[in-house]
Amino acid sequence: MDAVMDAMQGFGVSTTRYLQTNYQDAQGWFLWVSWAADLRNTFFIFFPLWFHLRSSVGIKLIWVAVIGDWLNLVFKWILFGERPYWWVHETAHYANGDRPHIEQYPMTCETGPGSPSGHAMGAAGVYYTLVTSILTIVTSKKKYGGKKSTNKEWYLRAGLWTLFWGVQVCVCLSRVFIAAHFPHQVVAGVITGMIVAEAFNRTQWIYSASMKKYFYTTLFLTSFAVGFYLVLKAVGVDLLWTLAKAQKWCVRPEWVLLDSTPFASLLRNMGTLFGLGLGLHSPLYTETKRSSSKSSKVGCVVSSLVLLHLFDSFKPPTHNAALFYLLSFCKSATVPLVAVSIVPYCVNGALSLSKKGLNSDYTD
Repeated sequence: MDAVMDAMQGFGVSTTRYLQTNYQDAQGWFLWVSWAADLRNTFFIFFPLWFHLRSSVGIKLIWVAVIGDWLNLVFKWILFGERPYWWVHETAHYANGDRPHIEQYPMTCETGPGSPSGHAMGAAGVYYTLVTSILTIVTSKKKYGGKKSTNKEWYLRAGLWTLFWGVQVCVCLSRVFIAAHFPHQVVAGVITGMIVAEAFNRTQWIYSASMKKYFYTTLFLTSFAVGFYLVLKAVGVDLLWTLAKAQKWCVRPEWVLLDSTPFASLLRNMGTLFGLGLGLHSPLYTETKRSSSKSSKVGCVVSSLVLLHLFDSFKPPTHNAALFYLLSFCKSATVPLVAVSIVPYCVNGALSLSKKGLNSDYTD
């Protein structure tokens, strides 16, 4: 088994070396794709956009992203996947020859295990959700009839799935290019991400989940992950074994970030899920969810994107790990809470005042 894994990982390093040698001019593109595929952009861009256009899609995006990333964490802890940027220095696979040199980049030095790829899994889950949701919305409207409808639907379906696979190929290549993952890890990520998204396509209870259900789901997922870590640690298995490797082999110490650690990811996701529950069951949301005017939706989308962009610039201090994790949870919980309840309440209030002012001027 070790020989098979060494052969697969050796092929992966050769692939990384090939991409870095022959596509060096595309470095900027690959780095941008890795940045764009981060789940942070789902929470700060896709969710507020889609929630105000169609709330069910926004809710499903959060559940797919959070549960998918939680499963990714558990899989990584079970599979103990290596990463190319440290494996190439430690393996005995190159004992009889020169070790290939592979470049590192600011997004290379992830601190968790490598299998399956979180970026590939997240991108596959999110974009699969978006494609299937758009197709469901369009087909449910039954806007066209007969053969014309079939043709337009076929073109739309072909275009969206082409876009989906184009995104997945770019994400996979970018993660291999920067030496963060081996090819088999990104392929595994795409497959598992699609499975998670398809599972939530068949799940209906998330749209009517109570605050109690959000609370207990968050508590269970957090407790399971922490308990799993503590049990394995008690029997001598250190699930944070990769952190030392990242610190040892990353060429720039400042590239090893605390927010790429497994527990940072866990608390970030749990905060997002809990914040969604708070937002959906807030009195402010109850008061404003009946408003469906186009001006209200546009105002909510623009205001949410601008406000969350400014909010994302706040970075929790990293000098104290416990404080960093706590603030990460709170920051993540605030994002959906703001987008779901606070922004719509303020936008609708501003529109109401504007209408009253216009009516008052007209009466005068």
